Amino acid sequence: MQEKVKVKKRDTFSSRLGFILACIGSAVGMGNIWMFPYRAGQYGGGAFLVPYFIFVVFLGFTGVAGEMAFGRAMGTGPLGAFKKASERRGGKWGEFIGIIPVIGSLGIAIGYSVVVGWIIKFLFGSLTGSAFSGDSVEYFVELSENFGSVGWHILGLIMVFIMMVMGVSKGIERINKVLMPAFFFLFIILAIRVFMLDGSARGYEYLFNPDWELLKNPDTWVYALGQAFFSLSLAGSGTIVYGSYLKKDEDVINCAKNVAFFDTCAAVLAGLVIIPAVFAFGLDPAAGPPLMFITMPSVFKLMPMGQLFSFVFFTAVLFAAVTSLMNLFETPVEALQEKFGLSRLVSVVIVGIIAIVVGVFIESGDAVGSWMDAVSIYIIPLGALLAGIMFYWVCGKGYAREQVQLGRDKKIGKWFEPASKYLFVGITLIVYILNIIFKGIG
Repeated sequence: MQEKVKVKKRDTFSSRLGFILACIGSAVGMGNIWMFPYRAGQYGGGAFLVPYFIFVVFLGFTGVAGEMAFGRAMGTGPLGAFKKASERRGGKWGEFIGIIPVIGSLGIAIGYSVVVGWIIKFLFGSLTGSAFSGDSVEYFVELSENFGSVGWHILGLIMVFIMMVMGVSKGIERINKVLMPAFFFLFIILAIRVFMLDGSARGYEYLFNPDWELLKNPDTWVYALGQAFFSLSLAGSGTIVYGSYLKKDEDVINCAKNVAFFDTCAAVLAGLVIIPAVFAFGLDPAAGPPLMFITMPSVFKLMPMGQLFSFVFFTAVLFAAVTSLMNLFETPVEALQEKFGLSRLVSVVIVGIIAIVVGVFIESGDAVGSWMDAVSIYIIPLGALLAGIMFYWVCGKGYAREQVQLGRDKKIGKWFEPASKYLFVGITLIVYILNIIFKGIG
């Protein structure tokens, strides 16, 4: 008599809404909150939005939907998905290549977790008033250099990993159902408050008054492409993992459209808060990375009830950061579970130890910036490129169409193959090359 093998059931999202909010949570992050506003200002204001919207729509239909469908089809993250894709061609090399997006996701998560520590520190500083007691530059420098944020960094990691241990449906899904609506609600409150500031009108003009001449500048299109690409969290990792938890009867194209729409709304909403506020107090809207931790605190110091609105701002930013961080860490956690059969708790603990050890090591000086630049320039876009090649080319003719069509009533048009196999993969290759040339376009 043969003994029955007990197959462990894979955790899944319990609803389409939960899946969409989780994907929105993974996409909405620092790129939306500080990068989009100053990039829009640098490259033509409203004119920048034209290529940005074009690329978001295109990448949503091909890249986001493709990564979701790839993960769902293979029922696993990039490590297993790449392996199964290569096996369809009689090869066993896919798993080796699948390590690249897993490393990329873990690498960027480690650097991102340091930034989350800074956010938590500013949140508590807003609550206690310590963030308003001195110079904003000195406050941030003290925090970001000489291991000044180790405690806050570890606190952020503990908070994220506790949520992740709870699982997909009971942890990631439930957390995103609360944090994502809360993020939008809080930013809408901030946008209304900023609208009431004297001088804010110049910020709206700066953001939405198109300088059409800048559409002739290739840089406008290059950086709009990079912003759209990275804002949608295309990396061949997290979206594939979340897709592997998606039920077969869900329409991935509709899911991708919702993710692209709300991700764009988050970026525009951040612009409506930050740019007019910065203009209202005569500060630099194109300050770049310091915009979040130096310029905005300076704004809140000058704003009536600024301490309260600073607390609201950094609370909303923390919500966005935590949901993104959960997605980034989920890739290596899932890989350990699937490859070695480890429990979720053990997998989270292993990833947590690695994150703390490496994260603390890169906290000194500019190391965290160099670390994140290296990962985001050389590994993240490569992961997205490899995922596109594996799904649209290696899996075989008609396979991608079949998997994207699954759960969708309306038949996908003839545009799908040329848009996905050639345009998307080609554009992803261009992004990777441009990212190296420009040392980061996203």
